[in-house]
Amino acid sequence: MEKKILYLECESGISGDMTVAALLDLGADQEVLERALKSLPADGFRTVVSRVKKAGLDVCDFHVILDAAHENHDHDMEYLHGHKEMHDHMHTEPGRHEETHVHTHNSNGETYSHVHAHGNHAHEHRGLLEILHMIGHADMTERAKKTASRIFEILAEAEAEAHGVPKEQVHFHEVGAVDSIVDIVAVAVCLDNLGVTDVVVPKLNEGQGTIRCQHGILPVPVPAVMNIVKAHGLPLHITSTQGELVTPTGAAVAAAIRTSSRLPEVFTVKKTGMGAGKREYDCPGILRAMLIEDQAEDKDFIYKLETNVDDCTGESLGYTMERLMEAGARDVHYMPVYMKKNRPAYQLNVLCTEEDIGRMEEIIFKETTTIGIRRIPMERTVLRRELKTVQTVLGEAQVKVCRYGSMERYIPEYNSVVALCRTHGKDYQEVYQIVQRSCSGE
Repeated sequence: MEKKILYLECESGISGDMTVAALLDLGADQEVLERALKSLPADGFRTVVSRVKKAGLDVCDFHVILDAAHENHDHDMEYLHGHKEMHDHMHTEPGRHEETHVHTHNSNGETYSHVHAHGNHAHEHRGLLEILHMIGHADMTERAKKTASRIFEILAEAEAEAHGVPKEQVHFHEVGAVDSIVDIVAVAVCLDNLGVTDVVVPKLNEGQGTIRCQHGILPVPVPAVMNIVKAHGLPLHITSTQGELVTPTGAAVAAAIRTSSRLPEVFTVKKTGMGAGKREYDCPGILRAMLIEDQAEDKDFIYKLETNVDDCTGESLGYTMERLMEAGARDVHYMPVYMKKNRPAYQLNVLCTEEDIGRMEEIIFKETTTIGIRRIPMERTVLRRELKTVQTVLGEAQVKVCRYGSMERYIPEYNSVVALCRTHGKDYQEVYQIVQRSCSGE
């Protein structure tokens, strides 16, 4: 698949609505988005896409308008910074800072916990599983569903850590807020519609000071944002702005979709989009998004993580490999080695991007008996490649097209070959060659 690189310039921070607006400004299909949002089993909202002026610039605005029962104080600057008394109907989304209370109950000898948010929706709780179910049944592609689910899982982990309860046992109002669901689903749908494959986020600019929640005043960055940037290695830069520039929703979006923190050395800008923030600070409140094309040679860096284990079972290593691949490792393999005193052992090797090192090491330490991991940065040259569908005498098949200068190489995709084998009762090598010949027009 040919790379389609999105660069998010978070000079004024990032939030869910800013991201949606920037992606719509880049050309994401508004009708596709509206169809997905209408399919959500959630009431009390409507969305408006418009143009507004920010620092004299024409900027796209995505506005989730809640009905009276769901309204919040997210953009009330006097309230947020303590210049106005709290109202009993205060209600906010993640990052819009409805404070939660964690309760522990005992029923039939079993202890369980959930997070209970006070305010107008004191009894409206949505747990992560309920939200994932909503996403799974929405009118959106599988890729968009996967992205939206990943954002919510990151947000859930951050809130669970903040409140000291397991992710599986929390039912928390913040992540269940209607405007959060709309923003996150909209981000996922727009990214998918634009065909984005890679996302560069060099840093998140954040403010400082404090911001008010329903039950008190929290320091900026708020705990959920701190948990996200810590867990996912997001580069954070504290500016002189007094206020919150990065919401937990914005941080979760960045953590879920970022593939690199490093811009290409040389690139061209194909299109620019600008999304408006709602809060008024001393910075413009604009998220600028760019679709860019790498003009440098296809050369990049990858990391090899390496460790030797001599007291770990084969089952443990097999499960470790599965977890590493599911978490985004580019490749995982292990080989038999002999350690000191001629002890037989295995050397585990993992290839991953720099951004994924923390996640990979956490899995290795948890799932194996190792007490140390070696990191080796490796420069590599990668062929330009794209995924293509070809018509064969047996039916359609996908092939990977790799290019180097004038050279073109066609590699049939394993899953396509296997599917044709099973459909027609033919052996793998025969089908593989049929697909290859179809690529060259034979």
